[in-house]
Amino acid sequence: MAIVKNDCVIDNEWVALDDESSVPESGANVLVSLARFKAEHDSLIARNGGLGVLLVPGDAPEDLADDIDRFSLIAVKFPAYTDGRGYSYGRILRERYGYKGEMRAVGDVLRDQILYMHRCGFDAYEMADDGDVALEKVRAALRDMTVYYQPTGDDRATAGSLRERRRAALDGASS
Repeated sequence: MAIVKNDCVIDNEWVALDDESSVPESGANVLVSLARFKAEHDSLIARNGGLGVLLVPGDAPEDLADDIDRFSLIAVKFPAYTDGRGYSYGRILRERYGYKGEMRAVGDVLRDQILYMHRCGFDAYEMADDGDVALEKVRAALRDMTVYYQPTGDDRATAGSLRERRRAALDGASS
């Protein structure tokens, strides 16, 4: 497995804990389920070390709203390419709650989905490929399109706004 973020392959510095594993006292960056975060909220917040949460289909990203700034990582599970709830989770977390940390797509992450995941706020992708192959897939996917009709939280100009700018520039030049 490779994790691609910011145009490079990164090491996974997170320990994914199941709901029964003991939590390291301090130092380690831990990734826990939403259910575990809710059940052990105070102790997880109080520990010294990075805190991340894994959202799976059926979880409510709204449950993170009050603590959104406490997470260094939010991972979203895509169990199958046909399950699009993760895209909605990404937009909700970025656009509604202003999440600024790493948002990682995990699970069934395919090259054809990466551009759309990116448009929804994902900035890291856990892929089944080795590092070089995964990196090239992400790079290629992010080059697939250059103009968009729909606005999203990635701050890219839409076709409509580009037309407006062009029209304003032409109007200013003819005056």
